[in-house]
Amino acid sequence: MNKAYLNWSSGKDSALALYYAGRQNEFRVEKLLTTINKDLERVTMHGVRNELLFKQAENLGLPLQVAELSAETSMEDYNLKMKEATNALIAEGYTHSVFGDIFLEDLKKYREEQLDAVGIKAVFPLWKKDTKKLITDFIDLGFKAIVVCTNSKYLDDSFCGRIIDHNFVKDLPENVDPCGENGEFHTFVFDGPVFKAPVKFEVGEKVNRSYQSSKNADDNCFQDDAGSWDTEFCFCDLLPE
Repeated sequence: MNKAYLNWSSGKDSALALYYAGRQNEFRVEKLLTTINKDLERVTMHGVRNELLFKQAENLGLPLQVAELSAETSMEDYNLKMKEATNALIAEGYTHSVFGDIFLEDLKKYREEQLDAVGIKAVFPLWKKDTKKLITDFIDLGFKAIVVCTNSKYLDDSFCGRIIDHNFVKDLPENVDPCGENGEFHTFVFDGPVFKAPVKFEVGEKVNRSYQSSKNADDNCFQDDAGSWDTEFCFCDLLPE
């Protein structure tokens, strides 16, 4: 069977993609790949501490490969780092790369073009699925996740730090995608059918931060119709137990 690695963000879409990827016979996911901010020692954009990322991988029973980025990484630097990571995976015999993307056409095209150039097949188990049904399935399957980042353009700070459940989905404004596919919110998944045991943590403080977008493909914050970038976010810190 072909070897695949999963682009692991630490959030719900990655976990659901891992779940669905495990139900097919073309390949087997044998490794996780995550980009981290080496200056802050946290998962890029999600802001999750590295200790919790490593615990996720341990409780999933999968090895983890990290690609380290600086806080000021440009798109050129990002592509170089990802090429280095991909070359290492190719050398290990990996032929497929799994993503949790749902409907962002430009992002899917970018990923496919980058991987086609090196002979890796990009796989999107959640592609074009209804996001309301996806988040409902996520909850009903027994996955558990907490919101660790909200985009202040779409959500007030009260949504940051909430557990993903049916009430959370019901409370979302109409202009927010139920899965946060437009970058409205990001999550940390800590339990579910793909986990051997829950990841234990304590909820820390909330912090508001402003950024200039690095415009790399892991940011999941995109230009609006006016060409501006979302830059205001609220983060909920999680502390390893």
